[in-house]
Amino acid sequence: MSKAQGLDRGLTDYGDPDFSRYLRRTFAQSMGYSRELLSKPTVGIAQSASGFNNCHRHFPELIEAVKRGVLAAGGLPIDFPTISLGEAFLQPTSMMFRNLMAMDVEEMVRAQPMDAVVLVGGCDKTLPALLMGATSVDRPAVALIGGSMLAMPFEGERLGACTDCRRFWAEFRGGRIGREQIGEIEAHLAVTAGTCAVMGTASTMAAVTEALGMTLPGTATIPAVHADRLRAAEASGRLAVTLAETGGPRPSQVITEKSVENALRVILAIGGSTNALVHLAAIAGRRGIRIPLERLNRISDETPVLVDLKPTGRHYLPDLFAAGGLGAVLREMTDLLHLDCLTVTGETLAERLTPPLAYVDREVVRSRSAPIQADGGLVALFGTLAPDGAVLKRSAANPDLFEREARAVVFTSLEDLSRRIDDPDLDVTPDDFLVLQNAGPRGAGMPEAGYLPIPAKLARAGVKDMVRISDARMSGTAYGTVVLHVSPEAAAGGPLGLVRSGDHIRLSVKERKLDLLVDAAEIARRRAETKLKPPPARGYGRLHHEHVTQAPEGCDFDFLQASSAP
Repeated sequence: MSKAQGLDRGLTDYGDPDFSRYLRRTFAQSMGYSRELLSKPTVGIAQSASGFNNCHRHFPELIEAVKRGVLAAGGLPIDFPTISLGEAFLQPTSMMFRNLMAMDVEEMVRAQPMDAVVLVGGCDKTLPALLMGATSVDRPAVALIGGSMLAMPFEGERLGACTDCRRFWAEFRGGRIGREQIGEIEAHLAVTAGTCAVMGTASTMAAVTEALGMTLPGTATIPAVHADRLRAAEASGRLAVTLAETGGPRPSQVITEKSVENALRVILAIGGSTNALVHLAAIAGRRGIRIPLERLNRISDETPVLVDLKPTGRHYLPDLFAAGGLGAVLREMTDLLHLDCLTVTGETLAERLTPPLAYVDREVVRSRSAPIQADGGLVALFGTLAPDGAVLKRSAANPDLFEREARAVVFTSLEDLSRRIDDPDLDVTPDDFLVLQNAGPRGAGMPEAGYLPIPAKLARAGVKDMVRISDARMSGTAYGTVVLHVSPEAAAGGPLGLVRSGDHIRLSVKERKLDLLVDAAEIARRRAETKLKPPPARGYGRLHHEHVTQAPEGCDFDFLQASSAP
């Protein structure tokens, strides 16, 4: 770490360092800081609040608690804004802008004078973006998670976004509830601050952040509106001052091959979101660490699902917090973890997990002897349709659909899907495979469109699940037999773009296979006549199209990934 500290770090270039220091202190004092406070270690607070991000509406109070902790520990807290990614408020998809936010975080942490940084995020793309940026700049950092909303009672059951959102929407599409009722439900699905209350991507990434060792222990599952969340914020501020004074541990010391494997096991054990595979690959890629999908299958076969949360199970994230939190899960799988991994507190994972928990609710966190599922929640598939792999969340899918050969019903784009999925003349049966093309990272920014709706005429007939295949993503809150992240994507020339309606596809979860049953000569003919979508003419869209990697590499920009692990 540079010997310069606090506001003396990274002076503005005027050709005269003493003048730069003098001018900076002049303007700092214009904000009312005392000279004494300006001499303290500086802790930046990267905060992603926005009026377009409902998940982060409690952040002002959270930031004040961080500042309180920094001041109490003898540091100078200075918060600064980052790009904010509110999942439901961005077009075409928040995923399109994750890398932009990561660049913002990296450059602002590097450019501004701070000795350490507290990374405050929650809504699901913000946490990976914060970690990606902080990992690249490698300044001492601690993540503070925003926390989940509460599931609240409504007409005899608890509701919490967004698995329940999808469940009721499917009922509405199937004609089993009316427009007035869906409107009433809409007003009761998300009634507090915080991220989705199920094991969606935000909750999964919170668990990943704790499993990596980048946040304080026991803080991943605290609800957004719980007083413990504010206490965690204050403690994170205190820790950041220690990191500023000692110079570490830095992200490069915490995010290693071993801690990445720990995080991957946690994703599997909690029935986590498929999106977390992409985000973890992107974070690891900033350290030159690769996560081959073949490795996912090996680890998945060894790692049981232990957490009974929606969409895999019955409960909500606040129930996991009350049941013992992620610490209860980690203690059940210590023999599967690398316990020598360093965490941001300076402890090893073994030291973190040494004190026993006073209470664990076994209805929520199962023991190894009585898991929800004997093997991991995710599985990778390979074959002629997915040469570089695809992913299925088997813990939220219908096993009756795992071994099948069926006819493809193809939608060539998101627009084509929207236009034809509810056409009463659509040639489709419950036994067909729905296939969506050109919805991958290059083709459409990789939206959460992989959870294709059941065609209206089948939904009204009572069909609730079908095999769906695409190069898109799926919300971690969703469920169903959905094959995602097919790679290479259609827009990059992958075989998915060569599928035609009427072709036969074979799916075998047992054999980890996904094959297009069309002969090589016909595939070659189709490839010769297929024209790929041109890049956007300008701006960030063009940068994204030209440099985004495929799903197994994390959909990061190729020029931001490290070439190899140090």
